[in-house]
Amino acid sequence: MTDLNTELNIAAPAETSNELNSQTPIMAFAQLQLAAPLARAVAEMGYESMTPIQAQAIPVVITGKDVMGAAQTGTGKTAAFSLPLLHRLLKHENSSTSPARHPVRALVLLPTRELADQVAQQIKLYAKYTNLRSAVVFGGMDMKPQTLELKRGVEILVATPGRLLDHIEAKNAVLNQVEYVVLDEADRMLDIGFLPDLQRILSYLPKQRTTLLFSATFSPEIKRLASSYLQNPVTIEVARANATASTVEQHFYSVPEDEKRHALHQILKARGMKQAFVFVNSKLGCARLARTLEREGLKTTALHGDKSQDERLKALESFKKGEVDLLVCTDVAARGLDIKDVPCVFNFDIPFNAEDYIHRIGRTGRAGAAGLAVSFVGGNNDARLVGDIEKLIKTKIELEAVEYDEDAPDIRKQGRINDGRRMYSHEGENTGGDNGRSGGRTGRSESTRAARDDTYTTRAPQAPRSNYARSTQTPRDPFFDKPYEAPAVAESAAPSWEASARPVARSISANIKPKLKVAALFKSA
Repeated sequence: MTDLNTELNIAAPAETSNELNSQTPIMAFAQLQLAAPLARAVAEMGYESMTPIQAQAIPVVITGKDVMGAAQTGTGKTAAFSLPLLHRLLKHENSSTSPARHPVRALVLLPTRELADQVAQQIKLYAKYTNLRSAVVFGGMDMKPQTLELKRGVEILVATPGRLLDHIEAKNAVLNQVEYVVLDEADRMLDIGFLPDLQRILSYLPKQRTTLLFSATFSPEIKRLASSYLQNPVTIEVARANATASTVEQHFYSVPEDEKRHALHQILKARGMKQAFVFVNSKLGCARLARTLEREGLKTTALHGDKSQDERLKALESFKKGEVDLLVCTDVAARGLDIKDVPCVFNFDIPFNAEDYIHRIGRTGRAGAAGLAVSFVGGNNDARLVGDIEKLIKTKIELEAVEYDEDAPDIRKQGRINDGRRMYSHEGENTGGDNGRSGGRTGRSESTRAARDDTYTTRAPQAPRSNYARSTQTPRDPFFDKPYEAPAVAESAAPSWEASARPVARSISANIKPKLKVAALFKSA
């Protein structure tokens, strides 16, 4: 440990304190004196000054201590654990082609596929001038290419828990030489849904290891759970717990459910936004909203859990390239995704979990840039959820009203929407009728009905008919008006139920199959 600390020229933290605050001065990456291959990669990526979490976490990780780091999203937590791990793993670097010379030394676990893919790409960039190998495994993809990569040997393995367990059971991944374990987005990793898988994975690891937990939020319950996996950890909190980024401008608008799309168009136009995240709570609502916004003239793509992994990666890639304006997504995209220069995040639905609000708005305002977070508050349930957010971020939330342009067309009156009923109707129209159906078969507007009534005022009044009656009567077939006539049967004929059974042609039981007749070459004597 001493040689590494001396090489990096960093003073180790005091042994008597296990908690660091944000008073540590921010240093430049040049002061770290990283190994030449890592320093070259960092310089090419344009890194100059370290963020607070990087300035405090990197020296501690270099010393080999367990770390529990909490920082605002978008502050560079990936580099905070990747760079020191790569620096320490350089002692295992070799150019051998033998898989035995490249065992898994570092394991990085993440909750979502997109985040795992993103972290793996970052690690490859940091290590591109070294001989250290890295791989990523996650669900939704074929296991064969992942298996081949693991069989060739890797030092850094980035994975999601479910797919990693699949490879462990298939004997594709051997973790008995792991020295470092990183749990990114640790609050979700230690959630009740991931805890059993996490416990199984940790049971395959050596007892002597360095464990790092990084996340934007840490609840007291999560801290108690994490204490069972970490040994005398150093807690690093560079910002108030559960705080939002100061560079993100937050607005909460009181908007009825049926006006949210209109408000979305208005804010995009007024602010001149080119791209934005739009978060919803359900996968079905995500797909429907994306289709509706696409019909209304916005280039939109959807990202949710029901899409295949290829579709999800293509949606992210098109959004990164600027080919689409809006990425309508569920909370699968709320954590860790780093897409630069996204100016705005819309909470079309208020998240059920208040902590997800912090992660959602963290998709904008990254790396110190300015961002805008807009939340639409609808019914009473939304008001309760907003109250939970107030308690979490410890900030009073004031609801605002959306100011619409008078000359702007009302989006609600354009095109057809599916309001969940069996018939399509125009939004804003009274949809009466039987069983909740629309009053007219074609859903015409009130102005169209008025014009129709003026046109046909001279027509003679007709008797009212049902909404579902046919406009033209089909002539009836006289055959169906005749009374029933029994078929003529001979008087001497016996009833069918008294008819004698058909004689059996075979003299043997029907259950005994006859021998198969096969032509023989020789006739038996």
